[in-house]
Amino acid sequence: MLPEIDIAEIAGPEPSIVAAYGNAPLLAYQGVLTAACFHDGLDAWRTETEALLMGVAAHDLGWLRRVAVRGEDRFRWLSGMVTNGVETLETGSGAYNLVLNAQGRIQGDAVVWRVGDAGAQDALTLELTAAQSPALMAHFDHFIVMDDVELVPLEGQSAIGLTGPGAGAVLVALGLPALAENTLGPAAKVGEIAVHVARGYGSLVPHYELWAEAGEIPALWERVVAAGAVPVGAEALETLRIVEGIALYGTDIESRDLPQETSQTRALHYTKGCYLGQEIVERIRSRGQVHRHLRQLELTLVEGAELPGPGTEVRKAEAGEDSKALATITSITRTPDGRVFALGVVRAEAELGNPTLVFPGGTARVLTAPPNFS
Repeated sequence: MLPEIDIAEIAGPEPSIVAAYGNAPLLAYQGVLTAACFHDGLDAWRTETEALLMGVAAHDLGWLRRVAVRGEDRFRWLSGMVTNGVETLETGSGAYNLVLNAQGRIQGDAVVWRVGDAGAQDALTLELTAAQSPALMAHFDHFIVMDDVELVPLEGQSAIGLTGPGAGAVLVALGLPALAENTLGPAAKVGEIAVHVARGYGSLVPHYELWAEAGEIPALWERVVAAGAVPVGAEALETLRIVEGIALYGTDIESRDLPQETSQTRALHYTKGCYLGQEIVERIRSRGQVHRHLRQLELTLVEGAELPGPGTEVRKAEAGEDSKALATITSITRTPDGRVFALGVVRAEAELGNPTLVFPGGTARVLTAPPNFS
């Protein structure tokens, strides 16, 4: 087993199970304490990032929470609370959703999984982050009035992530199924450990979740690593997230944002019927576009310039320092090959005519697709 660390004196969020059984430095990430990096030395981050992009990596998912949606009205009620299809989900499939208020502003995001047939009381499961769970659960509870609906947190479970182009080979070595995107696998075992596999969204590499009883996570972690997965921490995961252009609520998406401003089109279903905030979403779709979008950027730094931080403003090159900002960086990272990528809120005029964009220390361009690392 991995050596345990003394976490009794650590203040802040609760450590995840993987963090509690590792000797890596910890950081707060998505509502839990987790490993920042598992390897030592100057090349640690490079080793872990390359495993995610070009190999296969095992990582913590101890910040994920699952909530069963039960009761006779569960399909109708949940469909009215999220932006994507619920009643049309096929058994064993999932969909990414935004959660809105009546004004169409984003309150959070979640994945909805259909884990049984329509007659099963545990047929629908919400997957949330620990950081968002308290606020979203309160939001959902507020709208259960006369509905036969019960939200039941599935306690005692946790997950390990398996990510990268080589994930399928590790799954085969463990006796687990490789899956299509946004699908759930049948119940399986790794040795004596009962495991449920899910494959989520990834724009560049496959992303798998291996769910098990919390007490089995350390043993499952050891088996996944022994099968060839490289342990990686949250710092490398953040690099992959930004390179893939996947938005993080609370960082790239805020409660003031409208769905179309976030460019998360995979979260929207325009023909599913009524849901909270749907009138605003439909009005934007039918009457006109929003004036800003969350976009992926590639930055080029001048020699000696430091990596800019979140909040850095980007302008037209010819407009001068006092001109209106056309983009604001929300997340930024550097990749092992030296390239710099960011997510940022970009005004529509910054996407017309491909203007030269500048910031203190370099230039930027808006990407139309995630970068290639093959």
